[in-house]
Amino acid sequence: MKNHDFIEIDDDLSGSPLWNEDLAPTRLKQRTWSTWNIAALWIGMSVVITTYLLGGNFIASGMTWWQAMLTILLGNTIVLIPMILNAHAGTKYGVSFPVLLRSSFGTKGANIPAILRAIVACGWFGIQTWIGGTALDALFGAISDGWNTSLAATVLDIPVHTWVAFFIFWIVQVVIILRGIEGIKFLESWAAPLLLLGGLALLFWASSAAGGFGTVLTGSTALQKETASFWTIFPGALTASVGYWATLSLNIPDFTRYAKSQKSQMMGQALGLPLTMTAFAFIGVFVTSATVIIYGEAIADPVALIQKFDSTIVILFAMVVIFVAQLSTNMAANVVSPSNDFSNLNPRLISYVTGGLITAVVGILMMPWQLMSSMGAYIFTWLIGYSGLMGAIGGIMICDYWVLRRQELRLAELFKTDGIYSYSGGFNWRAVAALVIAVAPVVYGFLRAATTPGGVVPDPSFFDTLYTYAWFVTFGIAFVVYWLLMRERVLKELTNAYVDVDGSASNVDV
Repeated sequence: MKNHDFIEIDDDLSGSPLWNEDLAPTRLKQRTWSTWNIAALWIGMSVVITTYLLGGNFIASGMTWWQAMLTILLGNTIVLIPMILNAHAGTKYGVSFPVLLRSSFGTKGANIPAILRAIVACGWFGIQTWIGGTALDALFGAISDGWNTSLAATVLDIPVHTWVAFFIFWIVQVVIILRGIEGIKFLESWAAPLLLLGGLALLFWASSAAGGFGTVLTGSTALQKETASFWTIFPGALTASVGYWATLSLNIPDFTRYAKSQKSQMMGQALGLPLTMTAFAFIGVFVTSATVIIYGEAIADPVALIQKFDSTIVILFAMVVIFVAQLSTNMAANVVSPSNDFSNLNPRLISYVTGGLITAVVGILMMPWQLMSSMGAYIFTWLIGYSGLMGAIGGIMICDYWVLRRQELRLAELFKTDGIYSYSGGFNWRAVAALVIAVAPVVYGFLRAATTPGGVVPDPSFFDTLYTYAWFVTFGIAFVVYWLLMRERVLKELTNAYVDVDGSASNVDV
């Protein structure tokens, strides 16, 4: 069935080993997410402590506050482009990210990029859960004098009370995972107004207590710890800003498969992502700058800042906002994709909920307390490092769907083990080759950054410099290499395929 925005499949695919209810294309009645739901999704994901800290890290490296904001705005505007392009297939065909990957990587090969994406999501899940746990820890400590003293023993040099709060936050998320995707839609829609209100309240307090906007922004230079020139810092900062949401630019079909229309997904994302990211990063910079005036020291961590307040009511409200911020981000950004990705490994055995539980466990095993141990490592090793992988996958996806296939997929074939997307034994070697070739030039730079304390390599070589542009480099190479390897294959496929009247393809040996 077709209309202007949607293609709904009429075939019964339930007998396919590549199908389960969670991976099945959404029906028209399931596509209920409005522009507000999509925008709220992005507000809920963007308002989070790691966003709050991002601009301050750039300023600490030597940028001014406005240079940091422009870099973040530019990075998020750039990543919005592949975000909207990849979202199109989700809205039109109702398919999730791993199912869409079958058209380029093959029905089995899709698991390669899907699991790479899932591993990154597990790392992020762990990071956001750790931050959420520390926020809870601070809340309990603020309202009970005995919380810290009664659980003062340490494990891995971390107090037991912090571990307890971490696992409480983890369990809350597991409960939400069990509710499925509709639970996440509900969470994001009511969380967005609360998060916006919390951010504005924090901004108003900082301005009032520190003497006004002009005074605070002038004093933001106190956050600078380095004196490097803007153009020295800019490449890595821009790539980190793009890399921040490079993961979602791939798996955005996991959400837009529920969108009411292409207009809803495009407008929702355009309104919700760049402006919210930049605005909340600005709040982080502004409030941190204000703390220098108010307290005589820069307090970058909002959890530590909240503990400075005397009012229990204020502390409770602030902690609720932080709790919701971490929860809404983690549930949408770091659970939905890996849940589908793990499900795609074996659709008959692994459901969306089972995939979510796997994510929750792996997120702990990746030791997020180590990933967050250094802001330099966070930006230069974590954000830039995985952006190289995500850029390559994105280049292949966009080339396949927009350039080679001209937005035309054969929906039923995505669920056939012997269809046109099965390629050779389920793997499209061309896509795998493009992925490897694209990532190869930035591996050396990644290894150097990963083995350098703080992630910033002194006296960078050509490949170190190339690494700072990882997402852009791998996206471009993968796009071109995939196009060169696949253009004749797709042309032959289109020439040989016999299309039935219902729009599905009968089989082709190409």
